[in-house]
Amino acid sequence: MDPTSAFAGVRRETPDDTLFYAIYPSLAPSLSASDALSALSSLHLQLNALFAPFLSSFLFHRDPFHLSLSAPRSLPHLHGSTHFAHSISDEWFIVSLLFLASRSFPDLVIRLWDSDGEFLLIEAAFSLPPWLNPDTSTNRVFVHNGQLHIIPTQLFPSTPTLPEAIEAVRNDQIDTRASEAVQTAIQRRIQGYPDKAKENLHRVRVRVPVKVAQVLKMEPCLIALAVEAFYDRDVDMMKHAAEMDKFLKGTDGEIEIVRVSVTVTRAMYGQLVQQSFQAPRCYPMPSREDRTAYTEAELGMKIACGFEMLYQERLRAGQEGKGATWEAFKKSLEQSGCFDGLLPGSQEYKRVLEEASTYYKSTSLFSRTREITSAPVRRIDEILSLPYSAEDFNGAGLPPNDDESWLYDGEDELNSAILEREKEMLEYESKKKQKNVKQVGDDAGGSSSLPNEFNLGDIAASMQEFVRKVSSFEGAEVPDNSNSKDVQLDADQFFKAMESVLNRHGDDGEDSNSEMDFDESEGSDFDEEHGDDEEMGDMFMQSYSDVLNKELSSTSIKKSFVRAEQPNGPAEGPSNARAEDVDEDLTPVDVDFNLMQSLLDSFSSQQGLPGPASNLLGLMGLKVPPPNKDK
Repeated sequence: MDPTSAFAGVRRETPDDTLFYAIYPSLAPSLSASDALSALSSLHLQLNALFAPFLSSFLFHRDPFHLSLSAPRSLPHLHGSTHFAHSISDEWFIVSLLFLASRSFPDLVIRLWDSDGEFLLIEAAFSLPPWLNPDTSTNRVFVHNGQLHIIPTQLFPSTPTLPEAIEAVRNDQIDTRASEAVQTAIQRRIQGYPDKAKENLHRVRVRVPVKVAQVLKMEPCLIALAVEAFYDRDVDMMKHAAEMDKFLKGTDGEIEIVRVSVTVTRAMYGQLVQQSFQAPRCYPMPSREDRTAYTEAELGMKIACGFEMLYQERLRAGQEGKGATWEAFKKSLEQSGCFDGLLPGSQEYKRVLEEASTYYKSTSLFSRTREITSAPVRRIDEILSLPYSAEDFNGAGLPPNDDESWLYDGEDELNSAILEREKEMLEYESKKKQKNVKQVGDDAGGSSSLPNEFNLGDIAASMQEFVRKVSSFEGAEVPDNSNSKDVQLDADQFFKAMESVLNRHGDDGEDSNSEMDFDESEGSDFDEEHGDDEEMGDMFMQSYSDVLNKELSSTSIKKSFVRAEQPNGPAEGPSNARAEDVDEDLTPVDVDFNLMQSLLDSFSSQQGLPGPASNLLGLMGLKVPPPNKDK
């Protein structure tokens, strides 16, 4: 298979914990491509000027914030992405910058999302409208004029196109601004930013080789890549640290260690301090007796090893020009079947792989990857080519170390964040419950759900409807207060199942047969003589009622029920029994009265606490007023 076909589908895989952003200016549709590009370039310069005071003093944990111009044929905009990795503070720092940009340039419409999706909605989850979820949020969430905008479904029932959505957000006649609760949740999260981001930085004194000190002096941001290389090291990278060919010895071949102050993010500092790492044999370390000197030297050694691993790995990857894009290309070849039937390491496998590598190196992607990968190497070589000496770093006047208690006392901050979330959840549940109570009152027309208009008849009616429902292994279905749908009963299956149970019961002994008068042979005759389903059902229910009443007549259960007033005439009894044998106490039970008496007794015994009666009534949307203690 031609490798070009596989290469067409290659895309650079985006790492997790990546923030994406796009800025859409208001440009006239009649602008030519060159004029649109010029307008975007001008906006780019203005935004860089706006962000410069904040970016100049900020250190990103992984990737820096950057903006690029869109492709000519797409909707004109500026866009970028930042891999913030372990530092969530970097993400909210960029969010605050983009909110600042939207306030400074009111015509801008900005999109923000990350690897988890619409993370701004996640932050305001307890205040969102019910219809909004990950499936319905596409092209609906924007930042405009310093506020969050959510395009409602009333405006676009289906997913709007990006141009339609942006136009709707800019239209003053259309209200797309999110609710105050949503705005408050977002603003609370970015409160104090971008200035607050400085709290995420940590300054510390270290002892490093003079080459490392020179690189940190000229390009402080490179420490992020060095710490990442140290933290994510593997066996091959450790080999570079064991030799320290690049950074340990100075220009004169001597090892010179100097004392400097470096600034790292708190996440970087934690990654350096909390990892055990044995110094290479070639690396000089002071005695452990001098605790301060050893601590500074140990931290500096980790930074120096990180720079060594960074430099050597980027140098090798730049020469090969492979890296992540080559791995993605190779994976696409495997998925397209280029290596089917070939044993890895075989001669044919190597031949196909070599052809693919040759083609890959001829592409523009190879050139770009090589350039990007080797950029830190070129910058380090450029810095070290300039004159410098150990005398430039005499260690005098270094600022003191920042307090590192935050590294060990984070429990209070975590508990505070958890309590804040719990408070939001409680408020959300409280509002939801109040809304449900109000809805129940509205649906019932104010007849029964409110305490001051309580109606016993509604409870009996709701319970009867509940009993008529069919339950399953998932539980019983609680009837809705409005528009309840009838549950259909398959009578044939029900009667056959009950007949089977009764027949098996009849086989247990003669007493059962004589009691029920419905043994297996008679059941068979019954099926032959009564083929009609409805008649069979009537016969079964009569027999079942007779047996049940006869068994209950010998118990005291009949005395526990209140019975309905019986009109003149004989009481109902077993259909096959003689009139004189019928117990006159077996008059019909007043089901509704007994139901209400049992429910109210159970509710009263709860003494205002949760219990089965209040739970069952609550599920039906019914609210019983508390017992009157004065009576």
